[in-house]
Amino acid sequence: MIERVINVRNMQEACIHVMRNKGSAGVDGMRVTALSEFVRGNKTKIAQALKYGDYKVQPILGVSIPKSNGKMRLLGIPTVVDRWLQQCVAQAITPKFEFDFKPYSYGFRPGKNAHQCVQQSQQYINDRLNHIVDIDLKNFFDEVDHCILLQLLYRKVKCKTTLRLIRQWLRAPILIEGKLVKRRKGVPQGSPLSPLLSNIMLHELDRQLEKRNCKYVRYADDFSIYCVSHSQAKKIGNDVYLFLKNKLKLPINREKSGIRNPSSFKLLGYNFVPTYKKGEKGKYQLVASEGSWKELKEKIRTITRKTAPLSIGERIQQLKTVQRGWLEYFRLGSLIGKLGTLDSWVRNRLRYCIWKDWKKPERKRRNLMRLGVDYHHAYAWSRTRKGGWAVAQSPILITTITLKRLAQRGYESMLDHYKKIRPEQTFMGHSFTP
Repeated sequence: MIERVINVRNMQEACIHVMRNKGSAGVDGMRVTALSEFVRGNKTKIAQALKYGDYKVQPILGVSIPKSNGKMRLLGIPTVVDRWLQQCVAQAITPKFEFDFKPYSYGFRPGKNAHQCVQQSQQYINDRLNHIVDIDLKNFFDEVDHCILLQLLYRKVKCKTTLRLIRQWLRAPILIEGKLVKRRKGVPQGSPLSPLLSNIMLHELDRQLEKRNCKYVRYADDFSIYCVSHSQAKKIGNDVYLFLKNKLKLPINREKSGIRNPSSFKLLGYNFVPTYKKGEKGKYQLVASEGSWKELKEKIRTITRKTAPLSIGERIQQLKTVQRGWLEYFRLGSLIGKLGTLDSWVRNRLRYCIWKDWKKPERKRRNLMRLGVDYHHAYAWSRTRKGGWAVAQSPILITTITLKRLAQRGYESMLDHYKKIRPEQTFMGHSFTP
């Protein structure tokens, strides 16, 4: 197996992959942009060190990032060289496991994605499997037992050199606030190997669920089971809890786990709500969760903050990137009504930024007149005592800084983009404010 890892083509493909993914520097400060040159000069030397077991893994850098619930998540960032070598190993061993992975495992696999996972869940719910066992693994990536994981790896990977290398990465100390901390369990989030290792670990859960003929979906450590009755859901939930606790040594977050009905269930940022269309009684449609809308608004608020040192063109370009990325992910949902309201709010925030950029009263007067306002109204509004947000929502700016003029600067409403990516949706009967 180590020969596949150090194969020239494999190492080159891994280098391209790591550079494409970008990412931060590790403990050594080396940036991704320097990787290509490093590989050219040191590829042979490192390949020999890997082959004979002489390669020394470097510590990983611990970085805390905020979670949507207000708490912090600790990411482990390996050095760029270690990320490259982990990608080499992942590419070499993935085919050994991918063939055995179950079809309802959708996370971090070729040809699989979150949309397929959500759609399969919706199919189960619409097939009247409305008692959902929703289990949240407590800090999964921090709780993975190294001994169990290495035993699972050994089933397919018999190469001791490769296994020793993986073990070194699993045990690499993490640098937190200047102090090296030993690690005896867990898989660091942020490494190229962690998605594959998590799937290898939880594949055992998939096998257990299929033995019991359960209907389920799993996306990495996020999984749910769909049952006909509450009693069936309760029994399966207890069995899964014992399996995770005794066999895989993975704790469950009891506060976030339980038996849900479709209306109280959330999966990968989506909620399920009943549809009232004729002939579709008992069916559920997808919508973006309240938390997802809140996160989007926070990002938009940051870009359109009046104190942000950005021109209107830069704001619009950043908005476009954020909004299109969000819509691409949530395009499966029914979003029409909320998008109209959100677009109106975004345009008013842009008008507010423009009003603030004009600053002095005389400049405001001149700009209003350029936009078609007569002298008397332009003079009066340029000297108004109203706050900027009130002016942004007033007719004087709505009728001058129009949607057409914003579009000339590159602005595109989220609703318009949604219509492009969801042409099958019906948009009749909805009216929106400017």
